[in-house]
Amino acid sequence: MSEQDLHPELLDEAPRDAEPAAESESLDEENRLKSDFVRSVKAALDDDDNERVYNLVEPLHAADIADLFELIDEDERLPLASAISDLMGVEVIAEMNDWVREALVEALPADVVADIAEQLDTDDAVAMLEDLDEEDQQAVLAEMEPEDRAAIETALSYPEESAGRLMSRDFVAVPETMTVGDLIDYLREHRELPTEFWEVFIVDPKHRPVGTCALSWILRTPRSIPLHEVMKREQTLIPAEMDQEEVALRFQKYALISAAVVDEAGRLIGQITVDDVVHIIQEEAGEDTLLLSGAGDGDINEPILLTVRARLTWLVVNLATAMLAASVVGLFQGAIARMALLAVLMPIVSGMGGNAGTQTLAVAVRAIATNQLTESNTVRMILREFRIALANGAALGALIGLGTWLIFSNPLLGAVIASAMVINNLIAGLMGILVPVTLDRLNIDPAVSSAVFVTTATDTMGFLSFLGLAVLTGLA
Repeated sequence: MSEQDLHPELLDEAPRDAEPAAESESLDEENRLKSDFVRSVKAALDDDDNERVYNLVEPLHAADIADLFELIDEDERLPLASAISDLMGVEVIAEMNDWVREALVEALPADVVADIAEQLDTDDAVAMLEDLDEEDQQAVLAEMEPEDRAAIETALSYPEESAGRLMSRDFVAVPETMTVGDLIDYLREHRELPTEFWEVFIVDPKHRPVGTCALSWILRTPRSIPLHEVMKREQTLIPAEMDQEEVALRFQKYALISAAVVDEAGRLIGQITVDDVVHIIQEEAGEDTLLLSGAGDGDINEPILLTVRARLTWLVVNLATAMLAASVVGLFQGAIARMALLAVLMPIVSGMGGNAGTQTLAVAVRAIATNQLTESNTVRMILREFRIALANGAALGALIGLGTWLIFSNPLLGAVIASAMVINNLIAGLMGILVPVTLDRLNIDPAVSSAVFVTTATDTMGFLSFLGLAVLTGLA
């Protein structure tokens, strides 16, 4: 797309031969996308000065141009695309935020989107098309060349966030009967091969990968040596159905640069490279954090209605759990009326339990996500967190108990709140690990709903233990 307009009817012709403005010639790394620069672009868009917009944006890297679309208002994005039409190459489209790209793509005709998709790598094309409505998706696919359409339809047939969606079909595979010289000649003669790759996959007659050859090995090995003598036979094969989070874990564990993706029959169908995995690691880490807080996708470009729906759902659930905790307090109205200090101190017990539970929950969810916590070591981890909770509870209980005794001159009240603190910390520690482990065993993402169960338990048991002990000891 770098050599043509995205669409002549939709996007105005940008000045290709215009001289860059003086202020853009000296645009350096530190000044890219700073507030002053973004304001300058917005001002030029407001003035319909496409030439000035083009001169400002032209020095930017493709990734910075993609980021610029996020920083301006939604109604300014299409005019910006119009002003810099011949800068809107596939690199820019591939780097765009999902929500921004989806809105921009939906504004383009199907044939233009198809043209863009054909120039993207398969994984980037799939990422661009997978969020479109079924009708729009089919309209775009209908405009594509049969070979490109088949590749994308095959990728879309795999589950979301799987290796099949993530993989690229641009790879080099040769039979093991070749010599190093044959391979070098093959790479030089076939211009249709990928322009960037790190290793060559060696396959058997059934197209199953049997080894790999790094380019450095190929260049340093005599031409007469057969590939099967120099290839690396140990390799990490990625099933097409594997979840992308597991793919990222394998890349981290085995320090991979690229890996072959195979179908159910073990045939080579694609490859995944480390640059794709970097995006996965970033996405998954942020996703788990946001899910624990109930904040939805957490993307500032997400439509407001979707954000409200995601956040409100969990807020309503939290409201229900708060009512449950309040009902427990209601059981002890008489005790609280007899001793108002209970109402002052009881939030401390529940609040500290909630914090302790959140700490344990965060560790457990991360351990599950990174395969550090599995069925083989679950019991050991539970016992470990129990000991940690007991130690923390005892320390906090001693501090709050002593403080309460000194401040209110009531040793029994200090003993009651100290005991309640120990009990609630034990509940927090156990729930913090048992809830995510149980959800994981039920094939439910522990990051999604664990926090609700843990906070409900710590709030309820915090109030119950403190007020219950106060009644049982005759304090109130």
